[in-house]
Amino acid sequence: MKTDIEIARETKLKPINEIVEQMGIAPELAEPYGHYIAKISPQALRPEAIKKNNLILVTAITPTKAGVGKTTVSIGLALGLNRIGKKAIVALREPSLGPCFGMKGGAAGGGYAQVLPMEKINLHFTGDFHAITAAHNMITALLENYIYQNRNNCEGLSRVLWKRVLDVNDRTLRNVITGLGNITDGIPHESGFDITPASEIMAILCLATDFDDLKRRIENILLGYTKLGEPFTVKDLGIAGAISILLMDAVKPNLVQTTEGTPAFVHGGPFANIAHGCNSILATKMSLSYADYAITEAGFGADLGAEKFFDIKCRMAGLQPKLTVLVATLQGLKLHGGVSERAIKEPDMEGVRRGLVNLERHVHNLRNFGQSVVVCFNRFASDLDEEIAMVQKYCHETLGVGFAVNEAFAKGGKGAEELAQLVVDTIEQNPSQPIRFAYGLNESIEDKVNHIAKEIYSAGSVTYSSKAFKAIQKINDMGLAHLPVCIAKTQYSFSTDPKAYGDVRGFEMKVSDIVINRGAEMIVVIMGDIMRMPGLPKEPQAVNMDVINGQIEGLS
Repeated sequence: MKTDIEIARETKLKPINEIVEQMGIAPELAEPYGHYIAKISPQALRPEAIKKNNLILVTAITPTKAGVGKTTVSIGLALGLNRIGKKAIVALREPSLGPCFGMKGGAAGGGYAQVLPMEKINLHFTGDFHAITAAHNMITALLENYIYQNRNNCEGLSRVLWKRVLDVNDRTLRNVITGLGNITDGIPHESGFDITPASEIMAILCLATDFDDLKRRIENILLGYTKLGEPFTVKDLGIAGAISILLMDAVKPNLVQTTEGTPAFVHGGPFANIAHGCNSILATKMSLSYADYAITEAGFGADLGAEKFFDIKCRMAGLQPKLTVLVATLQGLKLHGGVSERAIKEPDMEGVRRGLVNLERHVHNLRNFGQSVVVCFNRFASDLDEEIAMVQKYCHETLGVGFAVNEAFAKGGKGAEELAQLVVDTIEQNPSQPIRFAYGLNESIEDKVNHIAKEIYSAGSVTYSSKAFKAIQKINDMGLAHLPVCIAKTQYSFSTDPKAYGDVRGFEMKVSDIVINRGAEMIVVIMGDIMRMPGLPKEPQAVNMDVINGQIEGLS
């Protein structure tokens, strides 16, 4: 089979103005970025259509390091729905340069189920990530200047919370000392970098309902504490307007197309293991505005991504998904069945059987949110029919959920027709109930964390570091305990141990730190040793990338 980039190059794209016209968006609300990309004004939203159309969430079992193909399934489902005569649009996150050059090599789908132009989407795209990085670091620069200018008086800060960000995986930047040199070079202090997808600005962009809401949230960002112990925000610094200027274009959702010429929105990119893991509310609502079926995804497994999708994104945006599609692969099931990572591509019926407990856990959790669930089996070329048949039988007879094989990677929309029909039939016959959130906003931070840890992850206990306890006290003192919580932890296990596969239960979850995202209006609870600035693998994907005869090679 041809590579992703070969398929992408051979696909004849429609001019973006044709996509805009096809959707029924007024031309003046679309700003072209070249021939095949456009920014769409939030003024294009259609509130009545948003209320009546069908939202579908795509999530997954606990992933392997190779992932399970949620993005490919999401795109494939949109293609399949259009093939059976339905109007569908997919809304996805933007790829980060860090993983693209590190672990993944690209994140725009795969095979014949891609969003295009894939090279631009995987690289600089419309500059959203760069704008977020610049806005975040501009706040840092202006804050550092404030501290420097007030170094000899009673003004200034006793503690700085705000770091810097960069959209590159660089472990050496996690902890740094700034201000070294002459006195004119600043005041020396410890700081560090997070990756751009972990920036609070990224979360704000993805959770804002319009530009005014974006600006309001930026004002509320907590930067540190004064010498009197009072919170110090962007509003106190007086720069919210200036920072908002840098995000005027970034807040507009990006419109592209699939390999079969159907519309797709790609906007925002927080990671689900260190942030809330969903594309922007604006992009999701834009999809609902112009399609009978809008498909979106939540990062990593359902425990991380779907929980945050429901408890944070849907709660803030008033969204109600009609169905959740749970993606599974044989390789993922085998890993959770105790098969070594080196052997998960080999036939192993017993390994698959043992791994089904992970699938069951996720179905159980999703049902607790009130969701109707169907299982999408993402097929790989090496998969055996008898292994697939066993998973199908388990879904039908034991779990009582619909099951469909997805082959969109190899066959495009034709390979997702079975899944598309299952999705339509399930929504018509058994749509999801209103969301039952994992916790109430009026509960304490500790109670919210307990609900997630014990009911979603099946932890036996939750413990807190002294640093985390102090943060909770600050949260209570500032009257922020009503905010939702965002769990940051490893994506490879229900526990905080990335090698504890399967249906692990009864473990201890330790809260090592808590970050107050006052502007994003959520509390980030850091579990275990999770890093907000990832490192690179021993052999990063970057070593396979090059420009040959004017064409990019190595992206996938």
